Amino acid sequence: MPNAFDPITIGPLTLPNRVAMAPLARRRAYGDGLSATPLMAEYYRQRATAGLIVSEAAQPSRVGQGYTDTPGLHDAAQVASWRPVTDAVHEAGGRIYSQLMHAGRNSHPELLGGGLHPLAPSACAAEGVVRVHGGEPAVRKPYPIPQALTMQGIADTIADFADAAANAIDAGFDGVELHGAYGYLIQQFLSGNANRRTDRYGGSVAGRVRFPLELVDAVAARIGPERLALRISPGCTAFGLDEPDLHELYLTLLDGLPRDLAYLHVFEFPGHRDLTVKLREHWAGVFMLNPHETHHDWPAGPGQLRLVDDGLADILSFGTLFISNPDLVHRLRLGAPLAEADKTTFYRGDHRGYTDYPCLGEVLA
Repeated sequence: MPNAFDPITIGPLTLPNRVAMAPLARRRAYGDGLSATPLMAEYYRQRATAGLIVSEAAQPSRVGQGYTDTPGLHDAAQVASWRPVTDAVHEAGGRIYSQLMHAGRNSHPELLGGGLHPLAPSACAAEGVVRVHGGEPAVRKPYPIPQALTMQGIADTIADFADAAANAIDAGFDGVELHGAYGYLIQQFLSGNANRRTDRYGGSVAGRVRFPLELVDAVAARIGPERLALRISPGCTAFGLDEPDLHELYLTLLDGLPRDLAYLHVFEFPGHRDLTVKLREHWAGVFMLNPHETHHDWPAGPGQLRLVDDGLADILSFGTLFISNPDLVHRLRLGAPLAEADKTTFYRGDHRGYTDYPCLGEVLA
């Protein structure tokens, strides 16, 4: 059996190892119109020894934004701003996918501006509060009741994703990962309480998987399935989601996906290892896993490397550890000490807690 440091092929790419950097929202897109910045280019360049970097989520449309200072990939200026980022990663020998995320109902008119209102499968508000502007002090407000997407709105949203995926390729990304996890728009369609539609996009399992399957097909037709991946988090209850018929739901979803996607990325929600095993057995392609068998496994750490040896995953993705260990692959290979991340600098801020974590060689020196 291979181990986590063996190469693997996804689509046209050969990854030098099976340790991926999971997508991590850092909310530092301070460029004009939520564009990427030189600081972001340095951040990703530092982590280019990952087998694959999956970038922080970028919204595919203005109405898809869910947090302050998150980047977009829906206009020319944003596309241009990402090119120095992808160039920096490639020049350092790395590979990078863009994650596209539509927040759906997890947004607010005051965050979106321009008279926009959050869109979702149904007019059901998310649980929790959202920060509505980037200034201080922070102002947070309850999620509002979203507007239910019309049939034309669904078609427009799918087109927005396809356009953004093409923009990502134009910006130099090696591929695109669709964020179908953690309570955002795609998973809202999979949900039984966020999706209360009675048309062909709701109700039955077949109805609830229709939107993500049509979305994947549209994006695959635009950029090629070999450069496309999907991330899912079965059983995730973020923002008050509930997914009835959980096993049937996700096995049906996998049955409808193109067999030649670059990979399937599972963010494992604690308590669902039995379903992870079923998905692994069901999916014939490359299986990437962000493992959390229990809440004690959050965040995923070095002890999970055995899951590649055991055959549960082809690739492991790590999130928090990559924040504070830019050379994580090297440290894991050596069994070296790992730096602890400063949680107070996870979101927004400047270079502190972002690009100032040293590599192991600097620490030893």
